Amino acid sequence: MQTLTVVVPAYNESAGLRAFHARLAVVFDALDLACTVLYVDDGSGDDTWAVMQALRAGDARVATLKLSRNFGKELALTAGLDAAEADAVVVIDADLQDPPEVIPQFVAAWREGYDVVYGTRASRAGESGTKKFTSAAFYRVMQRLSQTPVPRDTGDFRLMSRRAADALKQVRERQRFMKGLFAWVGYRQKAIVYQRQARHAGSSKFNYWRLWNFALEGITSFSTVPLRLATYVGLLTAFAAFVFGAFVFGKALLYGDAVRGYPTLLLVMLFLGGVQLIALGLIGEYLGRLYMEAKQRPLYLVDALHPARREPQ
Repeated sequence: MQTLTVVVPAYNESAGLRAFHARLAVVFDALDLACTVLYVDDGSGDDTWAVMQALRAGDARVATLKLSRNFGKELALTAGLDAAEADAVVVIDADLQDPPEVIPQFVAAWREGYDVVYGTRASRAGESGTKKFTSAAFYRVMQRLSQTPVPRDTGDFRLMSRRAADALKQVRERQRFMKGLFAWVGYRQKAIVYQRQARHAGSSKFNYWRLWNFALEGITSFSTVPLRLATYVGLLTAFAAFVFGAFVFGKALLYGDAVRGYPTLLLVMLFLGGVQLIALGLIGEYLGRLYMEAKQRPLYLVDALHPARREPQ
């Protein structure tokens, strides 16, 4: 029988884990697959791990993995994918914004021959207008900048075949933007449109500052356009400065110089200084990523791993 593992990274999600598992168990019962779920505790500060252990005690299809500390969702997701060995692997969050009931549609597309089946959000219930706008803008900017096409309005919710999951395992970069990596592996991919629901319990762990840093991570991981843009801005600024300098020199020759223009000079200096700092900041972002890669630290450390008591057949 074919096997399916659902990987669920969680950070401080104890309030909603039981409700999530109840709905996932119903989906498992309806599938003609040997199903297991792997819950990954990303160093939670609440009793998420205890809830996971209780779920494992009550359901033989549950496996649990605990990281040594909070490494962030991208690395918790990587740890779960590394541990999953089924024929197909589904990634889903524990907050029930992505409904587990869509998984059978993923499985049907996988059996049609698709290696990556991803969920595209038709709507985003329970989110503010600002968050919807910034999210839509980010995906559209990514499509413009990245050579790897990242599907619009698509999160981590998806199914991967065994060969797609194995291909992703070979990518061990430390600055990880998983949505881009999912697209980068290629193979046959298909979108399933669904209605995203409001969070069942708790609150989002991503505030606007973290989302901003996440966007920078995505852009700098999959595009060098910002560096090229800084070069173009520098060239245009230098050209404008040359034209302005020629104008000032010509004016002084024709009309003399009454030692004026201090405010203009100060404005130009501040403008050029700002452009230089922006360019240095962009270079620093990429240099910092090279520094992190050069350290060659492990992506994550595992504190405990408890396999499912009922192994897939």
